[in-house]
Amino acid sequence: MEIPGQNAQTAEEKSRLEKITGPHQIEMESWISCAPYEQLLHMKIVEALDGKAILTMPFMVDYAQGAGLMHGGALISLADTALVMAIKSILPPYTHFATTHVQARYLKGVKQGIVTAQAKLTGRKDRVIIGEVSLYNDSEEQVLDFTAQFKIARDAKLKQVTFADDHN
Repeated sequence: MEIPGQNAQTAEEKSRLEKITGPHQIEMESWISCAPYEQLLHMKIVEALDGKAILTMPFMVDYAQGAGLMHGGALISLADTALVMAIKSILPPYTHFATTHVQARYLKGVKQGIVTAQAKLTGRKDRVIIGEVSLYNDSEEQVLDFTAQFKIARDAKLKQVTFADDHN
């Protein structure tokens, strides 16, 4: 069905569009490394070990919303990625998992500098892992409180990790 107002695409245009829109096979530098989207946001992994992770991301004008503050979506991306790296620190390489639920509280706007994410895993029940992240500005003021839940693929081989509220 053709959408009114759109021209039919030529074979060349379709081919070009498929190269841009995927599907794509992504080669990661290592299991714990930043994917293309995270690199686009200039995220840096400071540490990822034993269910904890620290990441940083600079404020850049490209990440600003109309009032000049860092866009909330960029902050959420940093928080989610920090938990992903904490999870990767306890899972075997190439284990599939995905974010299934997030909750965030914005506490203070970010206008400049480097944002630091401190993530830790707080619990696991079966194939569900829960974690929390605090984001801080350059003045070490908390700017975001974030919790999330992730589900691990059925065929995953999980390392034995103990959490304070583990229900395994």
